[in-house]
Amino acid sequence: MSASCEACQRDFPAGYLCGRCATALAERLEELPVLYAEVTECLVPRRSGFGEIVSTRGAAGPRSPLDEDVLDRVNTVTAAEVVHLWRVDVQRERWPQHGPPPAADLNADCRWLGMELEWIADRYPAAGDLVREVRELEAAARSIVGDPVPQRQRLGTCVARDEDGAICGAVISRLPGQTRVRCRWCAYTYESERDWALLYFGQPEDGEGGPPRAA
Repeated sequence: MSASCEACQRDFPAGYLCGRCATALAERLEELPVLYAEVTECLVPRRSGFGEIVSTRGAAGPRSPLDEDVLDRVNTVTAAEVVHLWRVDVQRERWPQHGPPPAADLNADCRWLGMELEWIADRYPAAGDLVREVRELEAAARSIVGDPVPQRQRLGTCVARDEDGAICGAVISRLPGQTRVRCRWCAYTYESERDWALLYFGQPEDGEGGPPRAA
C-alpha cells in the first residue's frame, strides 16, 4: 500500500513526507537561522550620505532607527515564534506525556526539528503544513535579503566511527557562518575545536576538507 506525500502529493511507500521533501525541509531548517541573521542586518537605517539617516516613510514625525519597510514585512522574532510553535506541536504529538518545551531561539528550534525529521516524515500528520510554512518563512526572508541561495561549503567527509570502527564517510558541508554541523548520515555533531581538528586531520590525502574555524 502506497501513501501520498503531504507536501508534493507524489506517491511513495509510506509516511507523510517523501524522501525528497524531507531532505528539502532539512536544508531549509538549516538555512533559516542564517537567512534571518541576514534579515537582521537589513534592519538598519538607510543613509543618503555621511551620518544622514533617510526616513523610510513619507509621513512627518520622528524617524525610526530601523528600516520600517523591512520590519513591517518580516523579522526574526516572527520567524522564531512560528518555528517554536511547530516544535511545541511536534513534541505534543510525539511525547504527549511531556510538558511544552522551554522558550528557545530560532537556531535551537530549527536544530531540534531537524533532529526529529525522521519521525516527522514517518509519523506526523501535519508534516505537509510544516513544510509549507517553513518554505513561506524562507521565501519571506529571501524577499528581503535576495538571492542566490547561500552556497554550502564542502568541508570534507565525516570521520566519525561506528561501534565496529568503520568510518562514516558522508560528505560534510556547512552554510556561511555556521559553526555547528551535524552529519546527516550518522548524526555526529561537529562543534568543538577537537571536532573540527578531527575532521580536518582525518581527511584522506585526496580529500577536500579544511578547517572551518574562520566562520
